[in-house]
Amino acid sequence: MSPVAAPVAIRPGIPADAEEIASIFVETWRATYPGMLPDRVLVRMSDEAQGKYWARILGAGHAPDLVQVAVGAGGALVGFGSGGPGRHAGRSGDRHEGEIYTLYVKPDWQNRGIGRKLICALLKGLQKRDCRQAMLWVVAANPSRFFYEAMGGQRSYERTEKLWGMDVAQIGYRWPDLAKPFAEGGPCSRR
Repeated sequence: MSPVAAPVAIRPGIPADAEEIASIFVETWRATYPGMLPDRVLVRMSDEAQGKYWARILGAGHAPDLVQVAVGAGGALVGFGSGGPGRHAGRSGDRHEGEIYTLYVKPDWQNRGIGRKLICALLKGLQKRDCRQAMLWVVAANPSRFFYEAMGGQRSYERTEKLWGMDVAQIGYRWPDLAKPFAEGGPCSRR
């Protein structure tokens, strides 16, 4: 069955997913960020180091973090996303702001609606955690940033961070009302 026809289910991440999440993270960074981030950073990334990181996130004691995974045919993960309390909530002045920390879909599975399903699951999860609004940061040079606009995110912030010895321009998108994406005609109201 081709990826186009294959059904994809979204479910919460579990500790056993850590290795597959790590592999997706490294693969998508290496496919997405050449020319945007230093090559040495992309080359040094490892599934093992990321696996340890995601095992900690998915393990006990990280209840505020929300991890959702996209499961393709045969049970293999094809994407994931994570979120939790807003790390920059003071920016909006509302302690009820959530943040999407990551959203990655394997390159061969992109443009099939999986990112939309994941972001909707993350926004719904943030709502359940009493968040009324959410935001995320994306590298400004990443052409996938337009996806967040299509999902109702409003371009609201800009920053430049010194990462790995270089200035990395970023754009912050906000969902000021988490009910809106799920309202009739909203990007999360479609099945």
